[in-house]
Amino acid sequence: MNLRFTVDGVPTTVVIAAGESLMDVLRRIGKTSVKNGCDRGDCGSCAVLVDGRAVNACLVFAGQVDGTAVGTAEGLAHDGELHPLQSAAVEGGAVQCGFCTPGMLMLAVDLLSRNPEPDEAEVRSALSGSFCRCTGYVKPIEAILAAAGTLLERRS
Repeated sequence: MNLRFTVDGVPTTVVIAAGESLMDVLRRIGKTSVKNGCDRGDCGSCAVLVDGRAVNACLVFAGQVDGTAVGTAEGLAHDGELHPLQSAAVEGGAVQCGFCTPGMLMLAVDLLSRNPEPDEAEVRSALSGSFCRCTGYVKPIEAILAAAGTLLERRS
């Protein structure tokens, strides 16, 4: 089956097998930020945006995204400039091994698109589906809150 969708703003057509996951397709086309941490939807490392909403790509059949827009962490930076979430993560020490970071970033993009001024509890809730073995969540939460402030300033 031919899957036609947009990935990080680029129209894409790829042949998929019946039952193939979105995660596997994205990895096959070179989206290495989409990590396979558990293959069961427990860790959040494969989180991507489908039409602006975060999903665990390991739980989505590729055929379900035909005609949609999929966003990955690779698509966050523009014209060589990191997205404020990426900058805040790096500057705030929220990136250690980096395995869970792309998924956390996508969860944060979804949260901030719906709530541009979240409090700490709302950020914690948004990240509740992401499992991190390195950072302890404090620094990623701080980075997301800092990025929210930066994004609000840019809108003003």
